[in-house]
Amino acid sequence: MHEELTAAEQAGADEALAELRSMLSDALAHKRLSKTQLATRTGLGRTTVQLAFQEDAPPPSATTVATLARVLGLQEKELLELRRRATAAPFLVAEPAPEAVPGAEPGPGLPITEWGPHALEVHPAGPASSRQGPDAVAACLPGYVHRSHDRVLAQAVRDAAQGQSRMVVLVGTSSTGKTRACWEAVQPLANDGWRLWHPFDPTRAEAALEDLKRVQPRTVVWLNEAQHYFGDSLAGERVAAAVHALLTHPGRAPVLVLGTLWPEYERRYAALPAPGQPDPHSRVRELLAGRTFSVPGSFDADALHAAAALAKEGDQLLADALTRAGDHGQVTQDLAGAPELLRRFEHSTPAAKAVLEAAMDARRLGVGLHLPQTFLVDAATDYLSDSDYAELGDDWVEAAFAELARPVHGKQAPLRRAAARPTRKPPGGPAPSAPPMSAGPVFRLSDYLEQHSRTTRIAVCPPASFWHAAHTHLTHPDDLSNLADAALTRHRLQWEHHLRNKGAETGRSDAVLRLAERRQEEGDFDAAEAIYQQLADSGYTKALTPLARLRENAGDFEAAEAIYHQLASTGEYHARFLLAESWREAGDLGPAEALYQQLADTGYTYALFPLAVLRENAGDLEAAEAIYRQAASTGHTPSLVQLARLREQAGDPNPTETLYKQLSDSGHTKALFVLAGMQEEAGDLDGAEGIYLQLAATGENYALVVLAGMRERTGNLDAAEFFYQQAAESGHAPSLVQLARLREAAGNPDAAETLYQQAIDAGYTYALFPLARLREEAGDPDAAETLYQQAASATSPATLIRLARTREKAGDSDAAEALYRRLVDIGHANAPLHPAMRVLGGMKVEDRWPYGLDPDGTPSQPWK
Repeated sequence: MHEELTAAEQAGADEALAELRSMLSDALAHKRLSKTQLATRTGLGRTTVQLAFQEDAPPPSATTVATLARVLGLQEKELLELRRRATAAPFLVAEPAPEAVPGAEPGPGLPITEWGPHALEVHPAGPASSRQGPDAVAACLPGYVHRSHDRVLAQAVRDAAQGQSRMVVLVGTSSTGKTRACWEAVQPLANDGWRLWHPFDPTRAEAALEDLKRVQPRTVVWLNEAQHYFGDSLAGERVAAAVHALLTHPGRAPVLVLGTLWPEYERRYAALPAPGQPDPHSRVRELLAGRTFSVPGSFDADALHAAAALAKEGDQLLADALTRAGDHGQVTQDLAGAPELLRRFEHSTPAAKAVLEAAMDARRLGVGLHLPQTFLVDAATDYLSDSDYAELGDDWVEAAFAELARPVHGKQAPLRRAAARPTRKPPGGPAPSAPPMSAGPVFRLSDYLEQHSRTTRIAVCPPASFWHAAHTHLTHPDDLSNLADAALTRHRLQWEHHLRNKGAETGRSDAVLRLAERRQEEGDFDAAEAIYQQLADSGYTKALTPLARLRENAGDFEAAEAIYHQLASTGEYHARFLLAESWREAGDLGPAEALYQQLADTGYTYALFPLAVLRENAGDLEAAEAIYRQAASTGHTPSLVQLARLREQAGDPNPTETLYKQLSDSGHTKALFVLAGMQEEAGDLDGAEGIYLQLAATGENYALVVLAGMRERTGNLDAAEFFYQQAAESGHAPSLVQLARLREAAGNPDAAETLYQQAIDAGYTYALFPLARLREEAGDPDAAETLYQQAASATSPATLIRLARTREKAGDSDAAEALYRRLVDIGHANAPLHPAMRVLGGMKVEDRWPYGLDPDGTPSQPWK
């Protein structure tokens, strides 16, 4: 425990640190040097120098102070004395390191001082330096601009330095500075002897699983691109569990776990499964809860101002970047070489561009990081026009890959070869398990081009050569399964069938399970049951639940219950729930209630409602009410209804008011929305409005939209417009359309047009239709048609469907058909998350194109 710091001690430490920095700044001005020039002369990293002068940074290390003193012509002894006084305060002293055990292994990793930023995957941003060591690499980086996420990292570092284990995962799109921020954050720990471990060999997930148990206190665990650890289909959940164990074990503290993620992966891990569906990321979701922080995609005004100040001091890298990115603020992306990568893609030779497009489509449709060259070569052929294909030379493959391997400003290549590291294990140890690998070289697409393709190529369905190459050359079950899913959602049923079967031929149980599920979806229940039974016989318990349901649907309840018993013995929650349900339906209430209670105690919320019903039926109203309230806190509408009924039966004159107080005190906003809706349906508009107003006051901006609708329905248009305006200012683009509609009804079409355009600019493409209507009514059909064409290029399903219906009503069935196909190419046919998209123009997808579509979009001929 540190002793409490007195005001006098704090003032003395602050005064010494301020005097130290004042002397450094005066000497720097006297020498007429910039901080960049000072970094060059001292051999220190640019960030190290910047932090030495920065007011809110910790005191510089003794080595840094001595080096700066010598170059600036200051008295080294005097500056070191000031540093000693500045760091003498107890709150600035890190916890002492645990005593080393003679002969003990230091644990995985190296001292932070031995790591360079590029070895930790920080994007370089300039030419290589002639100097050697970590500082030489750091000199290729621009000065660092602190933003809001840096404060979160700094607090985690301070906590770690004082003995507490912490984890922070930065979430942001490609090249937004996530990894650099983590690198800068750990520098204060380097002076205190901390180690850093970056697990990646033989694969990231395998390395993490192998050595997380060996991590020692005062270690930074570096999980850059954390999806490669937590998203691994075989090991991700185990990695998350091991990290959780590391963070929570008091004897292993302090450790600092830092990671980065793209937003799409964070959303995937955070998403709750639908009832009855598997939960592949439950441990990851629990681990990341409260430990992620967003990194903005662009610099705000303060960050741009700070970057400009560094550029003025002589940082040429930032100065150059600001000339290109000063308007939109995407400074880090510019520094990472994104514009040049894009230029290289757009101006590649036809063969190289075809290879890149095949790689882009492979990655966005779910193929793994490492793309086999054999696959890319065969896939690329149909991306070429007939004339370009005819002009291919014998050496086109070598020439295309050599072109794509050339780096951009010495940093990144559009497509680079990925070398597989050899696996090193002790002699006689078990061989590591490895996924099937394609023979020959493999390549990795640049992160920026991959992410670029996810938006620009969203409506592109790959050509036939892509699917044929995937079926011929890809061998990993995950790749085959992901591509089969992509083919299904694009209604390419024939390729979905072949890829699904090849995935099952690998013998991996999850691939075989997905094949059985597809047979069941197609109505071939006998085939599905046979596959489920085969998997169950091999010990794959995930096949038992669908097998039991098939038996139940066939009327064989005795066999189904036996399977549920078998599953319940494995601890599988949903199977235990189904077993309790079967007991309850059979009238065996005692065991059912006990099992519901066990499930509720483990946090399985689906068991709460039937448990409460059983308690109520048994006359235990107090317990029933408590359980209903617990279920209602999740937003479960029937539980809220039951709670209101019980309160009313107990004589409560205002049951919903009582519920509101109970739920608001515990912060259950989802349940409050449901409760307000119930009051509105019951005609208690004042009560509903009161809840929505309270929700809006707490920052729940969607409550503003609901309030606006309520006020509009009661004829209070001024109040409706006020709430729509507030919702729009909070970023709710559809509210701009509602505002425009009100302005239009008030006879102000010019204001309405402005608002519709604002909604379109904000990405709400549905506003194109009312704006086009206004243009038509104003006698400007050309402008209206331009807006309809803009809608045709959109990727919003609702926008495309409305436009297709508009074309159909106008008698242009060919244009409507093309729009429906575009929607399918985007991937909204047969998609479980988009059931409404299965009906196109009043016709189901499977009826419109019963045999699916060929890759080029033409209806497939009958096939077996």
